[in-house]
Amino acid sequence: MKIAFLTNEFPPYVYGGAGVHAEYLSHALGRNDGHQVELLCFGDQKALERNLTAEGIAAPTGLPSQNPRFAKLIDTLARNVMMTGRASCPDIVHCHTWYTHLAGCLVKSLFNAPLVLTTHSLEPHRPWKAEQLGEAYRVSTWLEATAYRNADGVVAVSESMRRDVKALYQVEDRRIRVIPNGIDIDQYRKVEKPEILAHYGIDPSIPFVLFVGRITRQKGVVHLLNAIPQFHTGMQVVLCAGAPDTDELGQEVERLVQAARRQTPNPIHWIPAMLSKDEIIALYSHASLFICPSVYEPFGIINLEAMACETPVVASAVGGIPEVVLHGETGLLVPFKARGETDFEPVDPQTFARDLADAVNQVMASQSLRDTMSAKARSRVVEHFSWTEIARKTLHFYQELIDQNGK
Repeated sequence: MKIAFLTNEFPPYVYGGAGVHAEYLSHALGRNDGHQVELLCFGDQKALERNLTAEGIAAPTGLPSQNPRFAKLIDTLARNVMMTGRASCPDIVHCHTWYTHLAGCLVKSLFNAPLVLTTHSLEPHRPWKAEQLGEAYRVSTWLEATAYRNADGVVAVSESMRRDVKALYQVEDRRIRVIPNGIDIDQYRKVEKPEILAHYGIDPSIPFVLFVGRITRQKGVVHLLNAIPQFHTGMQVVLCAGAPDTDELGQEVERLVQAARRQTPNPIHWIPAMLSKDEIIALYSHASLFICPSVYEPFGIINLEAMACETPVVASAVGGIPEVVLHGETGLLVPFKARGETDFEPVDPQTFARDLADAVNQVMASQSLRDTMSAKARSRVVEHFSWTEIARKTLHFYQELIDQNGK
């Protein structure tokens, strides 16, 4: 089959889990003989492999926008129109996030190709995006809702997302398949590279807790910073956190980092940048514990990456995370209760921060517990989350939809 694969993110421009998913799944699909993947993305990428072509789409220059906060939306819509023009008669079109949903709907109609959406997140469950997009957030939400009404098939990356997409957009069970995110188990594995730690001023002789993620409300970095002063002494904290959603949020995080440093003797190393995969894998590998304090997480691919590098995880029990991290076996899950269905701030932020700290302290207090969790973490990833198996399930779903469509 010929697959049109539409995504905002694709290397080298990857900043979240959806981009990681798009990168690895598209390559896994392309490795299946007889199938051709035509990937269109945002940027200037050019790639040609055996069964995969990737082309970046740049928006036309000089697009008008009376409100500067609408510029990103207008840029996105223009690229969607250009993507539609570049698509070449696919058998199926597969979209990732609202950034490509308009193009997906147009390609579906133009070529009578079944439309598949992967549910990486849902706009109504990300109200903090209004800080970034302003009133354009209403448009992104409308685009998403329209695409789900028109989609022939929906891939939910977790059971949690299956329930959410049914509740929000009334998608019938027959149109949904739960196919999780995956991991390249050959690439993400434990390594010894103390020189990378030294480069960032991290003392290899002192255990450290690691956070990796964008500076966004979703990732719960504010709650982590409020928890750090409650960590027991004798550990380091490494925050690999960059790309703030807004300047204001970036400034808020900077203030909280400085406040945390004043309240704890534990060194806090803040790396305000998105690091290379080799560097991130080295940090995962040397970390004693990975922490994921997200307030909303459809799946949490970041936890798979840490677990593949034999690092136990402390994570909030939200979304798809409990389907990845097994409480008491590969890490600890921290209870989380949100204020409401679309307000994902904790009911009691102080209690949530304290519970995060308690879980970190419990794991960090026992080397034998960490060793047991490390071995189980790697084993779980290898057994359940390889991209080869995920590509097989995805292709099977494609074929079902093509057969139903009679194309």
